[in-house]
Amino acid sequence: MAKLRAVALNWGPTIAFNVVLPWLTYTLLTDRGMSDVAALAVSAVWPAVEVLGILLIRRRLDDFGVLALIVVGLGVLGSLVFQDERLALVKESAVTGLFGLVLLGSLLTPRPLMFYFGRKFGTDGTDEGLARWNDLWQYAGFRRVQRILTVVWGVVYLAEAVVRFALSYVLSTAAMVTISTVLPIAVTAALVTWTIAYGRRSRAAAARNNPAAFAAPQEGVT
Repeated sequence: MAKLRAVALNWGPTIAFNVVLPWLTYTLLTDRGMSDVAALAVSAVWPAVEVLGILLIRRRLDDFGVLALIVVGLGVLGSLVFQDERLALVKESAVTGLFGLVLLGSLLTPRPLMFYFGRKFGTDGTDEGLARWNDLWQYAGFRRVQRILTVVWGVVYLAEAVVRFALSYVLSTAAMVTISTVLPIAVTAALVTWTIAYGRRSRAAAARNNPAAFAAPQEGVT
C-alpha cells in the first residue's frame, strides 16, 4: 500500500501538470480563437509550475517536467515554421523528429536522455529510489543499455518524421490526415513495447553478470 501511495504521489502531479492541464489549456484557448503558438506558450505554464515547485520543495529538477517544456518549445517552433497546408499536416511529426535529434544529441552529454526517462518511469520517485537508479550508472552494462535505448528512440523518431514528410507530398490530404493520426501512436507503441522487452532481457543479463548489484530489489532497472 505504501508503495502504491508513493507511485501515486510521484505520477499524479506529473500527469496533471504535464499532460492534463496543458491539454485542457491548449484546447480551451484554441477553441476561443487563440493562435496555436500563443496557446502552446500559455500551456507551458503548467510544466514550468511543476518544475519550479519540485525545485523549491525537493531541491532537484523534475526530469519529466523539463522534457515537457522542451516538447512544448518544439511545438511552438513547429507552429511558427510549418504554415503551408501540407507542412502543417506533418508539424507534429516534425516535433518528434526534432525530439529525436535532442535524444541523439544527449549522447554527447555525461548521461543520455533515456537515463532520466528510466529514472522517472522506473522508480517510485523517492530519494531512495532515485539514489538506487543513479548508483546503477557505475556499471558498464547499464550505461550501454541507456545509450542503446537513446539511439533507438532517436533514430526511430527521426525516421518517422522523414517518412511522414515524404508521404505528405505523395498522398492526398485526406490520407495524410489519417496517417498523421495513426503513425505517431503506432511508432510510440512499438518503441514502448520494444523498450520493455529489451529492458527485461538486459536486466536478466545484468543480474547474471553483476549479482551483487541486484542483491536488493531494484525498481524498474533495465
